[in-house]
Amino acid sequence: MINCTRLLSDKPGSWDEIRYQPGKPADTNRPIVVWNSTRRCNLKCIHCYIDAKKAPDIGELSTEEAKILIDDLAAFGAQVFLFSGGEPFMREDLFQLGSYAKDQGLRTVISTNGTLITNDLARKVKAAGFSYVGISLDGLEATNDKFREQKGAFRKALSGIRNCLKSGVRVGLRFTINKYNFREVPGIFDLIKTEGIPRACFYHLVYSGRGSALINDDLTPPEARDTMDLIFACSQELSASNTEILTVDNHADGVYLYLQLKKVNPKKAQSVLELLKINGGNKSGIGIADVDNLGNVHPDQFWREHTFGNVKERKFSEIWMDQNNELLRNLRNRLPLLKGKCGRCNFKDICGGNFRARAESLYGDIWQEDPACYLTEEEISQKA
Repeated sequence: MINCTRLLSDKPGSWDEIRYQPGKPADTNRPIVVWNSTRRCNLKCIHCYIDAKKAPDIGELSTEEAKILIDDLAAFGAQVFLFSGGEPFMREDLFQLGSYAKDQGLRTVISTNGTLITNDLARKVKAAGFSYVGISLDGLEATNDKFREQKGAFRKALSGIRNCLKSGVRVGLRFTINKYNFREVPGIFDLIKTEGIPRACFYHLVYSGRGSALINDDLTPPEARDTMDLIFACSQELSASNTEILTVDNHADGVYLYLQLKKVNPKKAQSVLELLKINGGNKSGIGIADVDNLGNVHPDQFWREHTFGNVKERKFSEIWMDQNNELLRNLRNRLPLLKGKCGRCNFKDICGGNFRARAESLYGDIWQEDPACYLTEEEISQKA
Protein backbone atom coordinates (compact mmCIF):
# COMPACT_ATOMS: atom_id res chain seq x y z
CA MET A 1 0.00 0.00 0.00
CA ILE A 2 1.50 3.31 -1.15
CA ASN A 3 0.29 6.48 0.56
CA CYS A 4 0.61 8.92 -2.34
CA THR A 5 -0.50 11.85 -0.21
CA ARG A 6 2.18 11.23 2.41
CA LEU A 7 4.94 10.67 -0.14
CA LEU A 8 4.08 13.73 -2.24
CA SER A 9 3.00 16.26 0.38
CA ASP A 10 4.65 15.02 3.62
CA LYS A 11 1.25 15.00 5.33
CA PRO A 12 1.03 12.08 7.77
CA GLY A 13 -1.86 9.79 6.92
CA SER A 14 -4.00 7.39 8.89
CA TRP A 15 -1.98 4.35 10.00
CA ASP A 16 1.31 5.71 8.70
CA GLU A 17 2.75 4.57 12.02
CA ILE A 18 2.21 1.05 10.67
CA ARG A 19 3.07 1.74 7.04
CA TYR A 20 6.29 3.69 7.63
CA GLN A 21 7.48 2.29 10.94
CA PRO A 22 11.16 1.30 11.01
CA GLY A 23 11.01 -2.44 10.59
CA LYS A 24 11.22 -5.24 13.07
CA PRO A 25 12.66 -8.57 11.98
CA ALA A 26 10.17 -10.27 9.69
CA ASP A 27 9.75 -13.25 12.00
CA THR A 28 8.64 -11.03 14.91
CA ASN A 29 6.22 -8.91 12.91
CA ARG A 30 2.59 -8.61 14.00
CA PRO A 31 0.39 -8.51 10.92
CA ILE A 32 -2.73 -6.78 9.79
CA VAL A 33 -5.23 -9.65 9.72
CA VAL A 34 -7.96 -9.83 7.10
CA TRP A 35 -10.85 -12.07 8.09
CA ASN A 36 -13.15 -13.21 5.30
CA SER A 37 -15.98 -13.44 7.78
CA THR A 38 -18.38 -15.08 5.31
CA ARG A 39 -18.47 -16.15 1.71
CA ARG A 40 -22.05 -14.96 1.47
CA CYS A 41 -22.71 -11.83 -0.59
CA ASN A 42 -25.66 -9.94 -2.04
CA LEU A 43 -23.73 -9.18 -5.26
CA LYS A 44 -21.74 -11.20 -7.79
CA CYS A 45 -18.80 -9.01 -8.80
CA ILE A 46 -16.92 -10.37 -11.78
CA HIS A 47 -13.51 -9.70 -10.18
CA CYS A 48 -14.29 -11.11 -6.70
CA TYR A 49 -11.15 -12.75 -5.32
CA ILE A 50 -13.12 -15.04 -2.98
CA ASP A 51 -15.72 -16.13 -5.56
CA ALA A 52 -18.51 -15.11 -3.18
CA LYS A 53 -22.02 -16.58 -3.44
CA LYS A 54 -25.54 -16.13 -2.07
CA ALA A 55 -25.33 -18.71 0.73
CA PRO A 56 -22.67 -19.06 3.45
CA ASP A 57 -20.34 -22.04 3.38
CA ILE A 58 -20.93 -24.88 5.81
CA GLY A 59 -18.40 -24.63 8.61
CA GLU A 60 -17.86 -20.85 8.68
CA LEU A 61 -16.49 -19.60 11.99
CA SER A 62 -19.18 -19.29 14.64
CA THR A 63 -19.48 -16.29 16.93
CA GLU A 64 -17.62 -18.10 19.71
CA GLU A 65 -14.90 -19.33 17.36
CA ALA A 66 -14.47 -15.79 16.07
CA LYS A 67 -14.12 -14.49 19.64
CA ILE A 68 -11.41 -17.07 20.33
CA LEU A 69 -9.59 -15.82 17.23
CA ILE A 70 -9.98 -12.20 18.38
CA ASP A 71 -8.66 -13.02 21.87
CA ASP A 72 -5.59 -14.66 20.35
CA LEU A 73 -4.95 -11.77 17.93
CA ALA A 74 -5.21 -9.24 20.76
CA ALA A 75 -2.79 -11.20 22.95
CA PHE A 76 -0.47 -11.65 19.96
CA GLY A 77 -0.40 -7.91 19.27
CA ALA A 78 -2.01 -7.89 15.82
CA GLN A 79 -2.21 -4.36 14.44
CA VAL A 80 -5.54 -4.28 12.62
CA PHE A 81 -8.47 -6.69 12.29
CA LEU A 82 -10.26 -6.22 8.98
CA PHE A 83 -13.76 -7.68 8.53
CA SER A 84 -14.14 -8.65 4.89
CA GLY A 85 -16.22 -11.16 2.97
CA GLY A 86 -18.12 -11.93 0.88
CA GLU A 87 -20.18 -9.15 2.36
CA PRO A 88 -19.50 -8.75 6.11
CA PHE A 89 -22.82 -6.99 6.74
CA MET A 90 -24.52 -10.30 5.98
CA ARG A 91 -23.14 -11.72 9.25
CA GLU A 92 -25.74 -11.15 11.96
CA ASP A 93 -23.05 -10.98 14.64
CA LEU A 94 -20.89 -8.37 12.88
CA PHE A 95 -21.56 -5.58 15.38
CA GLN A 96 -21.21 -7.90 18.36
CA LEU A 97 -17.83 -9.10 17.08
CA GLY A 98 -16.72 -5.60 16.09
CA SER A 99 -17.46 -4.26 19.58
CA TYR A 100 -15.77 -7.27 21.14
CA ALA A 101 -12.62 -6.82 19.03
CA LYS A 102 -12.45 -3.12 19.87
CA ASP A 103 -12.82 -3.90 23.57
CA GLN A 104 -9.84 -6.26 23.26
CA GLY A 105 -7.79 -3.37 21.88
CA LEU A 106 -7.85 -4.22 18.18
CA ARG A 107 -8.27 -1.56 15.51
CA THR A 108 -11.28 -2.71 13.51
CA VAL A 109 -12.06 -2.08 9.84
CA ILE A 110 -14.82 -3.15 7.43
CA SER A 111 -14.38 -3.83 3.71
CA THR A 112 -17.78 -3.82 2.02
CA ASN A 113 -19.67 -3.21 -1.21
CA GLY A 114 -21.63 -0.58 0.73
CA THR A 115 -25.02 -1.34 -0.78
CA LEU A 116 -26.57 -2.40 2.55
CA ILE A 117 -25.50 0.64 4.60
CA THR A 118 -28.63 2.51 5.58
CA ASN A 119 -28.61 5.44 8.02
CA ASP A 120 -29.47 3.04 10.83
CA LEU A 121 -26.70 0.63 9.88
CA ALA A 122 -24.15 3.46 9.69
CA ARG A 123 -25.09 4.52 13.23
CA LYS A 124 -24.54 0.92 14.40
CA VAL A 125 -21.11 0.93 12.73
CA LYS A 126 -20.27 4.09 14.66
CA ALA A 127 -21.57 2.66 17.93
CA ALA A 128 -19.57 -0.55 17.50
CA GLY A 129 -16.38 1.48 17.25
CA PHE A 130 -15.18 0.53 13.78
CA SER A 131 -12.34 2.87 12.87
CA TYR A 132 -12.82 2.77 9.11
CA VAL A 133 -15.17 1.50 6.39
CA GLY A 134 -13.86 0.93 2.85
CA ILE A 135 -16.59 0.87 0.20
CA SER A 136 -15.97 -0.51 -3.29
CA LEU A 137 -16.87 1.55 -6.35
CA ASP A 138 -15.22 0.21 -9.49
CA GLY A 139 -16.27 2.85 -11.94
CA LEU A 140 -18.99 5.36 -12.57
CA GLU A 141 -22.59 4.20 -12.55
CA ALA A 142 -22.87 2.07 -15.68
CA THR A 143 -19.43 0.49 -15.35
CA ASN A 144 -19.75 -0.21 -11.63
CA ASP A 145 -23.17 -1.84 -12.05
CA LYS A 146 -21.83 -4.02 -14.85
CA PHE A 147 -18.99 -5.21 -12.60
CA ARG A 148 -21.46 -5.87 -9.79
CA GLU A 149 -23.97 -7.54 -12.11
CA GLN A 150 -26.70 -5.52 -10.41
CA LYS A 151 -28.38 -2.37 -11.71
CA GLY A 152 -28.58 0.27 -8.99
CA ALA A 153 -25.51 -0.99 -7.09
CA PHE A 154 -23.64 2.27 -7.70
CA ARG A 155 -26.38 4.43 -6.24
CA LYS A 156 -26.78 2.14 -3.23
CA ALA A 157 -23.02 2.18 -2.56
CA LEU A 158 -22.89 5.96 -2.91
CA SER A 159 -25.80 6.20 -0.49
CA GLY A 160 -23.79 4.00 1.88
CA ILE A 161 -20.84 6.41 1.69
CA ARG A 162 -23.12 9.36 2.38
CA ASN A 163 -24.75 7.60 5.33
CA CYS A 164 -21.34 6.86 6.85
CA LEU A 165 -20.28 10.49 6.44
CA LYS A 166 -23.50 11.69 8.09
CA SER A 167 -22.98 9.33 11.03
CA GLY A 168 -19.39 10.40 11.60
CA VAL A 169 -17.91 7.11 10.38
CA ARG A 170 -14.54 7.45 8.67
CA VAL A 171 -15.18 6.10 5.20
CA GLY A 172 -13.25 5.70 1.99
CA LEU A 173 -13.66 4.57 -1.58
CA ARG A 174 -12.01 1.46 -3.05
CA PHE A 175 -11.47 1.23 -6.81
CA THR A 176 -9.94 -1.80 -8.58
CA ILE A 177 -8.19 -0.66 -11.76
CA ASN A 178 -8.51 -2.64 -14.99
CA LYS A 179 -8.82 -1.96 -18.69
CA TYR A 180 -12.60 -1.56 -18.49
CA ASN A 181 -12.59 1.29 -15.98
CA PHE A 182 -9.20 3.04 -15.93
CA ARG A 183 -10.46 5.83 -18.17
CA GLU A 184 -13.02 6.66 -15.47
CA VAL A 185 -10.37 7.53 -12.87
CA PRO A 186 -10.81 11.30 -13.56
CA GLY A 187 -14.55 10.92 -12.96
CA ILE A 188 -13.86 9.08 -9.70
CA PHE A 189 -11.69 11.97 -8.54
CA ASP A 190 -14.52 14.37 -9.41
CA LEU A 191 -16.80 12.20 -7.26
CA ILE A 192 -14.31 12.27 -4.39
CA LYS A 193 -14.28 16.08 -4.51
CA THR A 194 -18.04 16.49 -4.92
CA GLU A 195 -18.95 14.10 -2.10
CA GLY A 196 -16.14 15.11 0.25
CA ILE A 197 -14.84 11.55 0.54
CA PRO A 198 -11.76 11.75 2.80
CA ARG A 199 -9.90 8.69 1.54
CA ALA A 200 -9.58 6.62 -1.65
CA CYS A 201 -7.59 3.48 -2.39
CA PHE A 202 -6.85 2.53 -5.99
CA TYR A 203 -6.25 -1.21 -6.17
CA HIS A 204 -4.36 -3.03 -8.89
CA LEU A 205 -5.94 -6.23 -10.17
CA VAL A 206 -4.87 -9.48 -8.50
CA TYR A 207 -5.61 -12.63 -10.49
CA SER A 208 -7.51 -14.78 -8.00
CA GLY A 209 -11.04 -16.09 -7.51
CA ARG A 210 -13.34 -14.82 -10.25
CA GLY A 211 -10.66 -12.19 -10.92
CA SER A 212 -8.52 -14.95 -12.47
CA ALA A 213 -10.70 -14.66 -15.57
CA LEU A 214 -9.52 -11.05 -15.94
CA ILE A 215 -5.85 -11.91 -16.26
CA ASN A 216 -5.84 -10.57 -19.81
CA ASP A 217 -7.82 -7.49 -18.80
CA ASP A 218 -5.12 -5.87 -16.69
CA LEU A 219 -3.58 -2.61 -17.86
CA THR A 220 -0.71 -2.56 -20.32
CA PRO A 221 2.49 -0.94 -18.98
CA PRO A 222 1.81 2.37 -20.82
CA GLU A 223 -1.77 2.41 -19.49
CA ALA A 224 -0.55 1.69 -15.96
CA ARG A 225 2.05 4.46 -16.12
CA ASP A 226 -0.46 7.00 -17.45
CA THR A 227 -2.95 6.03 -14.75
CA MET A 228 -0.34 6.38 -12.02
CA ASP A 229 0.72 9.79 -13.37
CA LEU A 230 -2.91 10.90 -13.11
CA ILE A 231 -3.36 9.50 -9.60
CA PHE A 232 -0.15 11.15 -8.39
CA ALA A 233 -1.18 14.51 -9.86
CA CYS A 234 -4.65 14.33 -8.32
CA SER A 235 -3.18 13.26 -4.98
CA GLN A 236 -1.05 16.38 -4.90
CA GLU A 237 -3.99 18.55 -5.87
CA LEU A 238 -6.21 17.09 -3.14
CA SER A 239 -3.61 17.17 -0.38
CA ALA A 240 -4.68 20.70 0.59
CA SER A 241 -8.16 19.37 1.41
CA ASN A 242 -6.73 16.58 3.62
CA THR A 243 -7.99 13.91 1.24
CA GLU A 244 -5.82 10.81 1.47
CA ILE A 245 -5.04 8.89 -1.74
CA LEU A 246 -3.36 5.49 -1.79
CA THR A 247 -2.51 2.83 -4.34
CA VAL A 248 -2.64 -0.83 -3.35
CA ASP A 249 -1.33 -4.21 -4.52
CA ASN A 250 1.46 -3.05 -6.83
CA HIS A 251 4.61 -1.76 -5.16
CA ALA A 252 6.07 -0.81 -8.51
CA ASP A 253 4.01 2.36 -7.91
CA GLY A 254 6.42 3.51 -5.21
CA VAL A 255 9.50 2.88 -7.34
CA TYR A 256 7.87 4.61 -10.31
CA LEU A 257 7.03 7.66 -8.19
CA TYR A 258 10.60 7.82 -6.87
CA LEU A 259 12.06 7.61 -10.37
CA GLN A 260 9.74 10.33 -11.70
CA LEU A 261 10.56 12.65 -8.78
CA LYS A 262 14.28 11.98 -9.20
CA LYS A 263 14.13 13.71 -12.59
CA VAL A 264 12.63 16.95 -11.28
CA ASN A 265 13.27 17.11 -7.53
CA PRO A 266 16.15 14.87 -6.36
CA LYS A 267 15.91 16.06 -2.75
CA LYS A 268 12.21 15.16 -2.55
CA ALA A 269 12.91 11.87 -4.33
CA GLN A 270 15.45 10.96 -1.65
CA SER A 271 12.95 11.53 1.17
CA VAL A 272 10.41 9.37 -0.69
CA LEU A 273 13.04 6.66 -1.14
CA GLU A 274 13.73 6.57 2.59
CA LEU A 275 10.04 6.05 3.38
CA LEU A 276 9.76 3.34 0.72
CA LYS A 277 12.75 1.53 2.23
CA ILE A 278 11.09 1.60 5.65
CA ASN A 279 7.86 0.26 4.15
CA GLY A 280 9.64 -2.58 2.38
CA GLY A 281 6.96 -3.30 -0.20
CA ASN A 282 4.78 -6.39 -0.36
CA LYS A 283 4.08 -7.92 3.05
CA SER A 284 2.32 -11.19 2.18
CA GLY A 285 3.19 -13.63 4.95
CA ILE A 286 4.95 -10.89 6.91
CA GLY A 287 2.79 -7.85 7.70
CA ILE A 288 -0.46 -9.09 6.19
CA ALA A 289 -2.34 -12.33 6.85
CA ASP A 290 -5.69 -13.77 5.90
CA VAL A 291 -8.06 -15.99 7.83
CA ASP A 292 -10.79 -17.26 5.55
CA ASN A 293 -14.40 -17.95 6.46
CA LEU A 294 -13.58 -21.56 7.40
CA GLY A 295 -10.62 -20.59 9.59
CA ASN A 296 -7.79 -21.39 7.16
CA VAL A 297 -4.76 -19.10 7.40
CA HIS A 298 -3.25 -17.77 4.14
CA PRO A 299 -0.34 -15.43 3.24
CA ASP A 300 -2.83 -12.74 2.14
CA GLN A 301 -6.49 -12.50 1.16
CA PHE A 302 -5.79 -13.07 -2.54
CA TRP A 303 -3.55 -16.11 -2.20
CA ARG A 304 -5.80 -18.89 -1.01
CA GLU A 305 -3.93 -21.65 -2.83
CA HIS A 306 -1.58 -21.89 0.16
CA THR A 307 -2.77 -22.66 3.70
CA PHE A 308 -0.58 -22.60 6.81
CA GLY A 309 -3.12 -24.09 9.22
CA ASN A 310 -6.61 -23.62 10.63
CA VAL A 311 -7.54 -21.54 13.67
CA LYS A 312 -10.15 -24.11 14.72
CA GLU A 313 -7.29 -26.53 15.33
CA ARG A 314 -4.43 -24.26 16.37
CA LYS A 315 -4.06 -20.65 17.49
CA PHE A 316 -3.35 -18.11 14.75
CA SER A 317 -0.32 -16.88 16.70
CA GLU A 318 1.18 -20.38 16.74
CA ILE A 319 0.51 -20.90 13.03
CA TRP A 320 2.02 -17.52 12.13
CA MET A 321 5.19 -18.03 14.15
CA ASP A 322 5.81 -21.61 13.00
CA GLN A 323 9.42 -21.69 11.81
CA ASN A 324 8.89 -25.15 10.32
CA ASN A 325 6.60 -23.83 7.58
CA GLU A 326 8.79 -23.59 4.48
CA LEU A 327 6.65 -21.08 2.57
CA LEU A 328 6.39 -18.74 5.55
CA ARG A 329 10.16 -18.90 6.02
CA ASN A 330 10.76 -18.22 2.35
CA LEU A 331 8.30 -15.32 2.15
CA ARG A 332 10.15 -13.67 5.02
CA ASN A 333 13.48 -14.16 3.23
CA ARG A 334 12.27 -13.89 -0.34
CA LEU A 335 14.65 -11.54 -2.11
CA PRO A 336 17.30 -14.16 -3.05
CA LEU A 337 14.55 -16.44 -4.40
CA LEU A 338 13.07 -13.98 -6.89
CA LYS A 339 13.46 -14.79 -10.58
CA GLY A 340 13.20 -13.01 -13.92
CA LYS A 341 12.64 -9.28 -13.90
CA CYS A 342 12.03 -9.25 -10.12
CA GLY A 343 15.32 -11.05 -9.53
CA ARG A 344 17.21 -8.55 -11.70
CA CYS A 345 15.58 -5.46 -10.20
CA ASN A 346 17.71 -3.06 -8.16
CA PHE A 347 14.61 -1.99 -6.23
CA LYS A 348 13.45 -5.37 -4.98
CA ASP A 349 14.24 -4.39 -1.39
CA ILE A 350 11.76 -1.52 -1.79
CA CYS A 351 9.02 -3.42 -3.60
CA GLY A 352 9.51 -6.78 -1.85
CA GLY A 353 9.10 -8.66 -5.11
CA ASN A 354 5.55 -7.39 -5.45
CA PHE A 355 2.68 -9.95 -5.57
CA ARG A 356 3.72 -13.59 -5.58
CA ALA A 357 0.09 -14.58 -6.16
CA ARG A 358 0.13 -12.92 -9.59
CA ALA A 359 3.41 -14.64 -10.49
CA GLU A 360 2.03 -18.04 -9.56
CA SER A 361 -1.26 -17.38 -11.34
CA LEU A 362 0.45 -16.65 -14.66
CA TYR A 363 3.62 -18.76 -14.55
CA GLY A 364 2.82 -21.49 -12.02
CA ASP A 365 5.95 -20.44 -10.13
CA ILE A 366 5.77 -18.51 -6.87
CA TRP A 367 9.16 -16.88 -7.39
CA GLN A 368 8.81 -15.78 -11.01
CA GLU A 369 8.47 -12.10 -11.90
CA ASP A 370 5.23 -10.27 -11.15
CA PRO A 371 3.55 -9.79 -14.56
CA ALA A 372 1.94 -6.54 -13.38
CA CYS A 373 5.24 -4.71 -12.96
CA TYR A 374 5.24 -1.92 -15.54
CA LEU A 375 8.78 -0.65 -14.94
CA THR A 376 11.20 -0.83 -17.86
CA GLU A 377 14.47 -2.77 -17.89
CA GLU A 378 16.30 0.56 -17.93
CA GLU A 379 14.41 1.70 -14.82
CA ILE A 380 15.00 -1.46 -12.78
CA SER A 381 18.71 -1.26 -13.64
CA GLN A 382 19.12 2.19 -12.08
CA LYS A 383 20.77 2.58 -8.70
CA ALA A 384 18.63 3.86 -5.86
